[in-house]
Amino acid sequence: MNQKNNIDIPAIVPQQSILKKKYTQTDLFRHISHLLKLKNAVIVAHYYTNPEVQELADFTGGKVADSLEMAKFGQNHTAQTLLVAGVRFMGETAKILNPEKLILMPTLKAECSLDLSCPEIEFNEFCDQHPERVIVVYANTSAAIKARAHWVVTSSIAIKLIDYLDGLGKKIIWAPDKHLGHYIQKKTGADILSWHGTCVVHDEFKAKSLHNMKKIYPQAAVLAHPESPEKVLALADFIGSTSELIKSAQSISQKQIIIATDRGILFKMQQACPDKVLLEAPTSEVGMTCLNCGMCPWMKMNTLEKIINSLTQNTKKHEIHVPKKLQKKALKPLMRMLKFSENYF
Repeated sequence: MNQKNNIDIPAIVPQQSILKKKYTQTDLFRHISHLLKLKNAVIVAHYYTNPEVQELADFTGGKVADSLEMAKFGQNHTAQTLLVAGVRFMGETAKILNPEKLILMPTLKAECSLDLSCPEIEFNEFCDQHPERVIVVYANTSAAIKARAHWVVTSSIAIKLIDYLDGLGKKIIWAPDKHLGHYIQKKTGADILSWHGTCVVHDEFKAKSLHNMKKIYPQAAVLAHPESPEKVLALADFIGSTSELIKSAQSISQKQIIIATDRGILFKMQQACPDKVLLEAPTSEVGMTCLNCGMCPWMKMNTLEKIINSLTQNTKKHEIHVPKKLQKKALKPLMRMLKFSENYF
């Protein structure tokens, strides 16, 4: 167990799969597909999960997406059970949007450092000190933080929403990612008071090492997620959400691409542009070891075995609950986000 910013970060331990020793991946996929049909369930997985989990979602008619598209898919799908392969806030978001559905996760231990960096009591005190400001929170937050907010956003719509609010003359509280908050402020010129959280993956990307890598691959384009530090973003040819990064990788002319986000995205990105050479951005300086090495340790907790367990064991070990009163309060800013994304995209 490592620690950063007072947050305990689980070590990434290679999963020794007993099932994989007995069965082929195709056999496991077929078995899980059968279990999903019995449960009237569908899998929705994030781009940062293990490649085999993303492949399973595709194989079984589910969805691999960023957090905004995950939310839309879960809300629109007819399945009565949503199996969310990601981190806890994604499961909570699915439950808030679909209170009548059963929301399962492969493990309830899959957290998010941004979520953990924004405790409810401290954030409420922060907001109480600035009652004149509109509260905008990133999707990577708990149900309780969403319930306090006026708006919820994902990285794919954050700039457009903040620009919209700034046009209305609104002053803004932004939480929890300070790097994304600074990037949005720089792009929009809005009056933003930002919380101080960071993503344990993106905060590790190093500008000096990236600059040195560019010397080795001078023709390579750099694509970066806006949760990365400002000096890293300054070296990027394109900055965007996970889905936007994949689209950019497809459209740019360069054949070599350096990717500054969780390496889980490489699975779908390589599928989208098989002719490109994808390179991982460095997460440590020379002579130093990396903390997470470009991987979210909580995302990597989602495995095929845990997915099978979630569909066969007592659901209480895997079910997401959001109290009804909290669900109703958190639903309002989420619905504002979805309506805004429909009207402006």
